[in-house]
Amino acid sequence: MKFCNQCGSPVTWQTPRDDNRPRFVCSSCLTIHYQNPLIVAGCVPVWGESVLLCRRAIEPRLGFWTLPAGFMENGETMEQAAARETLEEAGAHVQQLNLYLLFDLPHIHQVHVFFRGQLPDAQYAVGAESLEVKLFNQEDIPWGELAFPTTRHTLEYFFMDRVRQAYPVRNESIAALSSNRLQQD
Repeated sequence: MKFCNQCGSPVTWQTPRDDNRPRFVCSSCLTIHYQNPLIVAGCVPVWGESVLLCRRAIEPRLGFWTLPAGFMENGETMEQAAARETLEEAGAHVQQLNLYLLFDLPHIHQVHVFFRGQLPDAQYAVGAESLEVKLFNQEDIPWGELAFPTTRHTLEYFFMDRVRQAYPVRNESIAALSSNRLQQD
């Protein structure tokens, strides 16, 4: 950031008085420009024994598989964002959305939130951000071609939890997950 979005004057990187971290501060109007994490909302769309995945048509990770997910928009709930992203990327409607996983990714200033959702039918289509959309059984998941660690961890948890028929809500740091293997209780 170089200029204040309030008055157009240059900003400086400094720790404001009574604050504990540096922020962009306008040199003229003294507006403090806070930068906060972004929320990525996604879904594990389930049809019978299968999960719907999308092959990405955009960067980052073009050509790799992921769960439908994207940035939350102003004016919507996390659940609405997850349903919208599933419709936009996979052409699929989801029902019975249940909060499932929250991942803190402080190194990229994001929080990823995943819901479990049921597909009311096997209707889906390639969206503008997808090259391909496909239902996968657990044994057919392209594990070596998954786009993001959060996709991998969400799918690993989902298939582990499905065996138990118990889907606890989890909140974990992706840094903690990379150093700790998933435990099967």
